[in-house]
Amino acid sequence: MIPNQWYAILESSEIKKGKIVGVTRMGEKMVAWRNTKGELSLMADKCPHRGVALSAGKLTGDCIQCPFHGFEYDTTGTCKLVPANGKNTEPPKALHVRSYPVREEHGFVYIWWGEPRDEYPPAPWFESIPDTMVFATLKDHWANHYSRAIENQLDVVHLPFIHHNTIGRGNRTLVNGPIATEESHWLGDHLLNLWVYNELDEGQKPKKPSEMPRPDRRPFLQFRYGNIWQNWIADGLRIVVAFAPIDNENTLMYLRYYHTVRVPVLRQLMGWIGSLSNLVIERQDRRVVITQQPHRPDLDIGEILIQGDSPIVLYRKIRRALIEGKKD
Repeated sequence: MIPNQWYAILESSEIKKGKIVGVTRMGEKMVAWRNTKGELSLMADKCPHRGVALSAGKLTGDCIQCPFHGFEYDTTGTCKLVPANGKNTEPPKALHVRSYPVREEHGFVYIWWGEPRDEYPPAPWFESIPDTMVFATLKDHWANHYSRAIENQLDVVHLPFIHHNTIGRGNRTLVNGPIATEESHWLGDHLLNLWVYNELDEGQKPKKPSEMPRPDRRPFLQFRYGNIWQNWIADGLRIVVAFAPIDNENTLMYLRYYHTVRVPVLRQLMGWIGSLSNLVIERQDRRVVITQQPHRPDLDIGEILIQGDSPIVLYRKIRRALIEGKKD
């Protein structure tokens, strides 16, 4: 994973008061829970005493209790009680569970994956999505590295083949451009914008990005590091995906269907239709993408890329620079 990034890894609604949630994210076992005030904690799922999973324990007051010997930890991971030593004895300072910096925004739980800081950059999001929009979420597991799943959403060449009977209808196999650009709005921000100009092949040569007119409309697709993507279908209709890394070979896809219908019954109906459509389309992708080798892509893995792959090349260049610390 790219260090020193915010990653959307859960939805806030998955972590309810009084409930302990054990998950694997970023290749590590974690436990998420809320104290009596509703404050979220995301910690390593391991008691430092004897290595038991805290997710098998229970909540007591504002602490999570280890199921083995009753040790209690607050939301910061600080041990507040060792029952065997008595309630009036201060626990050893070494009894501390690793806790992760988290933010809850836009209905997501973001984890800061990197070195602690006095000040953190904003959590990645798409400011073009108004608060008046509502969404329905679909979750799906992909057995591949999260960056492969991301690249699939930047791939305009595959549309008429994988999605020949859905979003790729029309046999527009010729790829003009595409145009892919990078923006930065704050320190550490990297936003990719993508414009798609596929058309029927009638014997013409595809235009290079430099031969294309400057875009006069909003992007078709956007990706923001660490792991969120948007299909900007219309101002009142969006698809957003968070590619939550489970480990190096597994990803949990959070697919959101955003729309503007707020009337209760119609809202649910729109959400159901949108989620069903998302499921059909992403399962067309998943069947093929999980077969890619190697699981984790990079610039020099032996793939022979073409002009239409330029958004993927840009994504890989920025990813490599961020991993190597050559970009802020």
